[in-house]
Order: sequence, then C-alpha cells, then structure tokens
Amino acid sequence: MNLKEGIKKVQDFYILSVKAPIGIFQRPVYIRDIIEQMDYAGAGSLFIVLLVSLFIGMALSLQVSAELGALGLRMYTGRIVGISIIREIGPVAIALSFAGRVGSGMASELGSMMLGHQVDILRVYGISPIKKLVTPRVISSIVMLPILTIIGDAVSLFGGYYIVAFVSHQSGSFYWSQIRDIMIFENIFAGIAKPFIFGYLISCISCYMGLSTSGGARGLRRSTTSAVVLSTIMIILSDFVLTRILLYLLGMRV
Repeated sequence: MNLKEGIKKVQDFYILSVKAPIGIFQRPVYIRDIIEQMDYAGAGSLFIVLLVSLFIGMALSLQVSAELGALGLRMYTGRIVGISIIREIGPVAIALSFAGRVGSGMASELGSMMLGHQVDILRVYGISPIKKLVTPRVISSIVMLPILTIIGDAVSLFGGYYIVAFVSHQSGSFYWSQIRDIMIFENIFAGIAKPFIFGYLISCISCYMGLSTSGGARGLRRSTTSAVVLSTIMIILSDFVLTRILLYLLGMRV
C-alpha cells in the first residue's frame, strides 16, 4: 500500500466516522434496523459478558486477597477490587469481548453484503449505505456497550464477594461497605464514560473494514480479522488516553 492509498483510506474512515453519528439526526430514521442491531449487540452479547465478568471478578479478588494477605491488609480487598473493576478492568474487558463478538459480526455481515453487491443496490436506489447500514450499528454500540458494562461490573463485584466471603472467609458486609464507599462520582464517571468511546470506535472500525471488503472469501476473512485486531488496539490505546484525561479533569494527580 503506497502513501496515496493510505491517505485515501484514512479519509474514507474519517468520512464514515463523522457521517454515521450525524445520521442519527437526519431523516429517514431506520428504527427497525436500530432495534435489530441493539438486540444483536445487547441481548446477544449478554451471556458472554456475564461469564467473562464473573470470572474476572473472582480471579481478581483471589489475586488481590492473596497479595494483601501477605501484608496483613486483606480487609482492603473489596476496595481495591471495586476500584479496579469499575474504573479500568470492567470497561476494557467487556469492550474487548464486545469487539470480538459484535465487531467481527458487523465486519463479516457488511463484508458479505459488499461481495454480494447489496451495498451497490442501495446506492442505485438512492439510499446512503452509511445512513442505512452504519448509523444503526453505531447507535446500538454506543447505547448497548455502556449498559453491558454496568451489568458486567455488577456481576464482577458479586464474583469478588463470593471469593471474599466463601473462599477467604472474610466479612461480606464489610466488603459491600467498601464497595459503597468507592461509589463516588469520580469512579462512576470514569467507568461509564469509557464504554461510549469504545462502542463508537468498535462500530466505526468494524463497519469501515466490512464496507472495504474485496477479494472474495479470503478478503472477507482479512477484513473481519483486521476489524477485531484494530478494535483491540484502539481500545487499549484509547483507554490509556482517556484514563490520563479523566484523571486530569477529575483533579486526581498521579
């Protein structure tokens, strides 16, 4: 790929990522498509989110409890687990799961439509592919990923409670009192703000890779793989940037 092609791809992605959210405020609004995508992204991802979140909370609680036990500080397990899950681990882990399931699905579905010339048919009838195909997927990701993150965080905290109360034999009520103490605006805002950005990035990257598919089955495999890989990289990079920005905005010095 030469420099000219690279610049063109960046330009195409920029146009898609700008037009897709703008389409929310333009008619026609494809309500049925939005609901279908929300069902696929939300309800369809619920089981894997619950499973991943539960074992992340349990594993983190085990590790933290063991390390703090050596220092005689095991009673602070709930506080450390709660802050880690709400601010950092929960949003990132669920976003990665979302990218693996929903992002790859978006890329493969749109890629198949490109190879089957269904996208070209939309253009023939004067229908914007971005408005019809991308905007509902962006909306569903921005709405459903934060909801999944809230549910996943709650499940992770219950997983941590199980380890604390029934494996480490600590006070369950003290664990929940620590969780209640960390439910302050700074922690909640940091944990809720990230999924909106992650959902936007995942949907835009996946849709772009799907709509740029060419070369038959091999090209479809390549675009689907690229969507997941690029989404994963952007989640990690944006998480660092967002964490730095949020710490500054919330007045929490490092």
